[in-house]
Amino acid sequence: MKISIERGALLKAVGQAQSVVERRNTIPILANVLIEAEGSTASFRATDLDIEVVDKAPAQVERAGATTVSAVTLHEIVRKLPDGALVTLTDDGATGRLTVEAGRSNFSLATLPKEDFPVMASSEYESNFSAPAPVLRRLFDKSKFAISTEETRYYLNGVYMHVAAGESGQVLRCVATDGHRLARIDAPLPSGAEGMAGVIVPRKTVNELRKLLDNDETTIAVSVSETKVRFAAPDITLTSKVIDGTFPDYTRVIPQGNTRKLEVDAAEFAQAVDRVATVSSERSRAVKLSLDEDRLVLSVNAPDSGAAEEELSVAYSDDKLEIGFNAKYLLEIAGQVDRENAVFLFNSAGDPTLMREGNDNSAVYVVMPMRV
Repeated sequence: MKISIERGALLKAVGQAQSVVERRNTIPILANVLIEAEGSTASFRATDLDIEVVDKAPAQVERAGATTVSAVTLHEIVRKLPDGALVTLTDDGATGRLTVEAGRSNFSLATLPKEDFPVMASSEYESNFSAPAPVLRRLFDKSKFAISTEETRYYLNGVYMHVAAGESGQVLRCVATDGHRLARIDAPLPSGAEGMAGVIVPRKTVNELRKLLDNDETTIAVSVSETKVRFAAPDITLTSKVIDGTFPDYTRVIPQGNTRKLEVDAAEFAQAVDRVATVSSERSRAVKLSLDEDRLVLSVNAPDSGAAEEELSVAYSDDKLEIGFNAKYLLEIAGQVDRENAVFLFNSAGDPTLMREGNDNSAVYVVMPMRV
């Protein structure tokens, strides 16, 4: 195999591949990227046996072929090469080495046989649909902060993507929760997704997927089966196993009868929470919200480190209320608001609180209160 490829295109392709590779590997081949060259394209494939990513890049292919080489080492080399360099990769099957040349730089890397590289079995996908990158980006970006990190509740370690009944018909919905907070985000249902089975997309896949969704012009082809999900952009395909488990009935924890309504400028609120939380003890990070007629007082009282208080002008016309929250959870939820105003709906100091962006019900967040 011998190919020449522009440094920028190679860096992007190898960067995507090496981020999937697990740093601590007991199986040497899993540390490698499979490079396959034919026609006018080179493809770079990496896997950790749960996720597989294939990135294609235009290349001048002098000799077609394939080999595998350390993903991290190749990425580091390419990263340090000068911008705009033309990189030549030459595989010598006899010596088991891959030569990387650019300008006056020359590297010789050990390779492993391409036959040993595990390729994820392609499954029959029952549902296939396409969605614009910004739509998928919003669904996953706004929900992923609530993914649980508790390994024991493995079925919460991802985003539950499924078809649900929205206010005006069926929607494509993403939900994540860790038991303390919940995010539920809706988007119009793409054609072809109607009969899709609900799947739990793992946390690592959600993070890797983000790189496919940066370009607003891209349309992503999504394929779903009971065991796998695939996201394909024109140059990159990400295939992942889904979490084998049942996502809990999240509708039961979304409060319906919360009537006390607080409307507040989202950015002002987030900054005020951040400021008063500065003195809170790390362990509890509790912030108290005291609500009265058009007035919100945020306060923290940490006996060992001090106290803080800040007042905000808000829209609130219900009974007085004092309620406490974990500062980190409040900040994460307030950080999701794209619109100017955040609307909080309370019931009592002990009940879950609902938050949405203005009058938009397509993004709904729930956060559990704390005793303060």
